[in-house]
Amino acid sequence: MRKEIREKGWNDLKTNDSWATFKILSEFVMGFERMSRIGPCVSIFGSARLKPDNKYYQLATEVAGKIVENGYGVITGGGPGIMEAGNKGAHLGGGTSVGLNIALPFEQHDNPYIDSDKSLDFDYFFARKVMFVKYSQGFVVMPGGFGTLDELFEAITLIQTKKIGRFPIILMGSEFWEGLMDWIKSTLDKKFFTISPEDIDLLHVVDTSDEAVQIINDFYNKYSLSPNF
Repeated sequence: MRKEIREKGWNDLKTNDSWATFKILSEFVMGFERMSRIGPCVSIFGSARLKPDNKYYQLATEVAGKIVENGYGVITGGGPGIMEAGNKGAHLGGGTSVGLNIALPFEQHDNPYIDSDKSLDFDYFFARKVMFVKYSQGFVVMPGGFGTLDELFEAITLIQTKKIGRFPIILMGSEFWEGLMDWIKSTLDKKFFTISPEDIDLLHVVDTSDEAVQIINDFYNKYSLSPNF
C-alpha cells in the first residue's frame, strides 16, 4: 500500500476510490434486481477445498436435495467444494440453484450445477454478503475456513443487534463445530460475559440433513412466519 501511494500519489488513490462507488452500486443494483425474483431460499456455506469423496461434500449434496424437496431453493457462493455440493443437490432435486460467485486469485470458479439464469458475479465480498443475508430464509453452515466463519459471524451479529430479523442458523457436523461452541459458551458467555446466554440459542448444531430441514420448517411453523417473499 505504501509503495502504491508513493508511485501513484495520494490524490490519485482518492480519485480511484470515488470512481469505485459506481462499480459497487452496480453490484448492488444487479444483485437486488435478480435476487428479488428467486423465491425463498436457504444458503449453504462451507469450504471450497473439500472434494466429492469427502463426507461433508456428500452431506451438503444430501441436505440441499431435502431443502428443495421442502419448497426452498439453494444459494451458495457458486464455487467448488461445499458450494458445488449444495448446487448439485438442488439441481438434482429439480429446485432453484443460485450461485453468488466472487472473483478471487485462486480457488474460485463457478460450478456447473448453478441455474444458467441464476449465476451472479461479484468483485466485492461485502456486496455479495448482503445478497446472502437479504435473500436467505436460513443458513446451513458446513465445515469451512475463514470465509465460512466470516459469513457465519456476520449473520449472527446482524441478528443479535436486530439489524435483520431472526432466521435459523444451522451448523452441520458436531465434530467440527463442538470446539467453537464450547469456546463460545465457556469463554464468551461464562468467563468474559461478552455475549448474552440467549445469543447461543441462535445456533443449532446437527449431524443429519433431516435435523437441519426440520429446524428450518419448525422455525417458520413455530413463529407463524412465511419466508420473506
